[in-house]
Amino acid sequence: MRAKYLIDQIYMAKTTLYKFKDFEFDSANLVLTKKGEAIAIRHNEAKVLKLLIERSDSLLNKEEILSLVWPNKIISEQAVFQNISHLRNLFGVDAIKTFPKRGYQWQLEFVSPNLQPTVEKAQISHHSTSLKQAAKRSYWLYGALASIVLVFIGVINLQTESGKKNASPIIKLAYVPISTSQDRGIITLEDNIHFDFTSLTHLNTSQFETSAELLYPPLANTYPLVLTAQMRSYNQQSYLDFTLKGPFADWQGQLSGSSEEDVIKQLQQHLKQTVIYDLLNKPLPPELKQANLSIAHQQSPDDLIILGKLISTYIRMGEDEKAMVMADKLVNIAQSQKKSQQTGNAFLYQSRILASKKLVDLSSKKLNLAIEEFERIDDLKRQADAWQAQSWLDLQHKDYSAVKASLLKSARLALKANDKQREIGALTYLSILAHKEHQENDKYQYLLQAENKMKEYQLPAYHFAVVPFHYAIFSEKPSDKEPHLKQVIELTSLTPDHWMAHESRQQLVQYYIKQNRLEEAGALVVAATTDNAQNSYLKTILAKANKQTHVFVTHAQRTFEQAQLAGYRSLSLNVALLLCSEPNTSVNYDFYSQYINENATAGWLQANEKKLIALNL
Repeated sequence: MRAKYLIDQIYMAKTTLYKFKDFEFDSANLVLTKKGEAIAIRHNEAKVLKLLIERSDSLLNKEEILSLVWPNKIISEQAVFQNISHLRNLFGVDAIKTFPKRGYQWQLEFVSPNLQPTVEKAQISHHSTSLKQAAKRSYWLYGALASIVLVFIGVINLQTESGKKNASPIIKLAYVPISTSQDRGIITLEDNIHFDFTSLTHLNTSQFETSAELLYPPLANTYPLVLTAQMRSYNQQSYLDFTLKGPFADWQGQLSGSSEEDVIKQLQQHLKQTVIYDLLNKPLPPELKQANLSIAHQQSPDDLIILGKLISTYIRMGEDEKAMVMADKLVNIAQSQKKSQQTGNAFLYQSRILASKKLVDLSSKKLNLAIEEFERIDDLKRQADAWQAQSWLDLQHKDYSAVKASLLKSARLALKANDKQREIGALTYLSILAHKEHQENDKYQYLLQAENKMKEYQLPAYHFAVVPFHYAIFSEKPSDKEPHLKQVIELTSLTPDHWMAHESRQQLVQYYIKQNRLEEAGALVVAATTDNAQNSYLKTILAKANKQTHVFVTHAQRTFEQAQLAGYRSLSLNVALLLCSEPNTSVNYDFYSQYINENATAGWLQANEKKLIALNL
């Protein structure tokens, strides 16, 4: 009986040898080879492979795989995806297909040869001698197999450890299903060897874009990276506008191609770059961002989004010459690739740089070139941006009529593009410029138009904070500003880290300190619970007002560190100036005064001229 059992086992083992492509998989012993050479595969990966092949005629969801491969164990669903990703890395992306929300299925054709055993099963009962010989051969065969398996295990372990060091990490991204133009439905993204995609099916792109301040924080713990995108078609070309939102920054870009599939492929290729996640997942000062982007540009010189980000960083750092050189480079590469989108972006960068140098006419020429490129591809959003930029150039010519015309055109283009935030932004900016040019009727009229649009679009409360915030700007006396700023705080109660909330809170705290209303100032500071540079600054100025020297220095140094890390130059300068004014032996005055000398902008120097003279700085 023992000999019969062994021969049956040999027979069964032979029926579990699966061949596909150049691979052979022994599902009984969980051994994978390629052209006779052992291939490194983890034990659980081999079990998942066995399950997929043996049940290739059906879909297997994550719960089934977990229960069959890891029975009686509490294992995260991530284990399923990781193992499937490793298998795809071995056999190709097309080996295992993902059916969203349903499961996985093996796709490659395979052969499972039904080889005959050396001894026919029908002869076993009539040839005991043959059975004994078969048994001996079986024992010998199993001994040999055991030795081979041990060797394989050693090789596999070595290769696995090496693979762990060299394997690229899986990028986990949540995404809002990608919207398309002309009611063509939505686009979903499938998991692959590089990405683990989770579709946020309860959201749509427009909803997330207009409510991100509310919707993202609850998602962030589970899904720290959220991708939104819009696809449109024009003249047989597909264009994608995307934003990847992270804990510390957003990453935006535009791509174009001959088809939606081509553009999605470009998007995934672009999002594989580690520099993106370095910038999104932690706060970095502009200098470090610039260094990371420079390296990324050298590694991927044809990635025009990376190049554009590098230009933006140079502009933010005030290095206009370097920014212009890179913008020229972007023009040349984009034109050679016939990418109107990126060519227009490059001209827009150049216009911005020239405008900062007060070269208004040259800036206007570059802006016109940008508009031509955006019109060529019917990019309404970027046209809206360009016309808003044109309004600032019109302002330099003291031509309010042109300012108004440019911003109203920007609003109309945004409306046509169904971009609610750009439309409202153009109207509120017009209100501010009307105030600047003493156009009393217009400043209220267009602010009211913006408010009515927000009501029509049913935007979240924090959007409405712009109305009292602008009323505070319009008010001349600090006492008149107070009720408007308090209303901003109220409207942003659910989004306390919105920039208008920070700005209003700071103005109120400074006003209360001047009025010696320290208890009210303290209440605002206590309510600001997030540990960031803006809130640390509030603690700093309150401690100074309360004459708590040690506490003041501690908070001031913390604020300086956070502001530096976040790239808030003006706030860093403000804190450095405060520290220089404090007669405390623990403060390194030379360091902070040198920082001011090396980093102060003309505008900041002008605004703080009296304080600098008083401190002999």
